[in-house]
Amino acid sequence: MRLKSLAPALFLLLFTVLPAPSFGQGPMQTPTQIPRLGSIPPLNSDDHENEQHAKLERDLAKKANRDRQAQLQRDTDNLLKLANELKQSEDKSNENTLSLDVVKKAEEIEKLAHSVKEKMKAN
Repeated sequence: MRLKSLAPALFLLLFTVLPAPSFGQGPMQTPTQIPRLGSIPPLNSDDHENEQHAKLERDLAKKANRDRQAQLQRDTDNLLKLANELKQSEDKSNENTLSLDVVKKAEEIEKLAHSVKEKMKAN
């Protein structure tokens, strides 16, 4: 008995929630083409934009790598120059003299060496 009283409510609920089937009404759908084996589908604008974006990123990465390499070259050249200067300063001193210039150069070499090491780690 209770089922009979629920039937109209269920019927109404089903037809208001579910979409009505369309028979020939609405836009015509074209079948999807399946690409043939070995054929390359044409690029759409999103693919072209993605390709350009990827190329731009590769170019920027190459430029950044070249810049990093050039900076490393300059830093290592400077490191060699400072090490030679430190050696010359040390050769001029004796066992009783510790030059402040030698200490400053050693600290500068240490900082530059640390910088070079960090740049080499960053790939």
